[in-house]
Amino acid sequence: MTLHIRQEIAPKSTVVATLAHGDRVGVLEQRRIFVRIRAADGHEGWTEVRQLMTKEQMNELRALADQATLLISQGGATSYEPVNMHTAPDRNSPSFAQFRENTRVEVLAHKLVPRLPRSSAPVTRLIPPRPKLVKKQTEGDDSEARPRSRPPAAPTPGLPRDWQELSKTSDDQEAAPAPTPPPDEPPAPLEDWTLVRTKDGETGWVLTRMLVMSIPDEVAQYSEGHRIAAYFPMDQVRDGDKVKYNWLWATQSQTDVPYDFDSFRYFVWSTRHHRYETGYIQRNVTGYYPMTATPGAQPKFSVVLQASDGKLYRNDFVLQGYRVQLARKEPWTPPAVGAVTPQQTPAFAQAETRTEQPGLIQRMRNKVRGWMK
Repeated sequence: MTLHIRQEIAPKSTVVATLAHGDRVGVLEQRRIFVRIRAADGHEGWTEVRQLMTKEQMNELRALADQATLLISQGGATSYEPVNMHTAPDRNSPSFAQFRENTRVEVLAHKLVPRLPRSSAPVTRLIPPRPKLVKKQTEGDDSEARPRSRPPAAPTPGLPRDWQELSKTSDDQEAAPAPTPPPDEPPAPLEDWTLVRTKDGETGWVLTRMLVMSIPDEVAQYSEGHRIAAYFPMDQVRDGDKVKYNWLWATQSQTDVPYDFDSFRYFVWSTRHHRYETGYIQRNVTGYYPMTATPGAQPKFSVVLQASDGKLYRNDFVLQGYRVQLARKEPWTPPAVGAVTPQQTPAFAQAETRTEQPGLIQRMRNKVRGWMK
């Protein structure tokens, strides 16, 4: 992403230089949200302070990218227009990169935050304010040391002659109505943000509404108009000369909710009917990232759900034939708010890897397929 610095503060002023992300600049002057900077080649110009990042912010951005390498991708996504990547889930945070339309990024995390107006955002001070000048007292000048004479105080006015009449109240006088309390300010609107990672390893926050998950259309058409929140291709299925995938995917039917999805399903390709069918589905759930999936001879996947007691549990499922069964359920602790921490590894992924022997039915199927070939 590039940054244009202009000769004057006006947005239509002449561009004197163009900088790239990571270029070091010197700050010469600051006027509220605008700063005058000097590039490495000596060009000087104006830009907004939110377009610049301090050394501490650059270190935090690098730490975010390093920690995001340990996060589990929840699927790929693209956009129909250029999207700005921010250092934090906030429109007022610096935008350090931009990816073009149809660029594939990985979805890592989701966060719901209130949208703050630009006027309420604190202005970053890159240059400390100038200290106030203190007048130095010259030698022999004792004007400040001498006490100044004060004029005599005005006499206190006395009570009016009819103060007793003024103090009386009428019996039929109605009581003054109570003051109306000021109306409560409406809450700030909420915005969905998604943490994404590009193929170059750049990690940042983008608006969720700008992303479209890259699941095939023949699967996405069954989303019932809901937003697809995560998806995983599972094992391959050969149907004649076609090769299809079974899919694990989750959807979100609501907006402005803190959880990540409210429905998930296991979608299988039927070689009998030559179409996709739902092998397993759960609706009206409160689900959170991360979802994990392990394709293979016996597919497995893990989903974090909120139970009726309000606690979060990680549910490990296994696929036995065409039936999905719950294999394990254990408590799960979400990461701290605003922090990015490595996600836990599913219990079935911690087991020692070994070659699974197919069952009798599967061996017979393999023999029939070999005879047909």
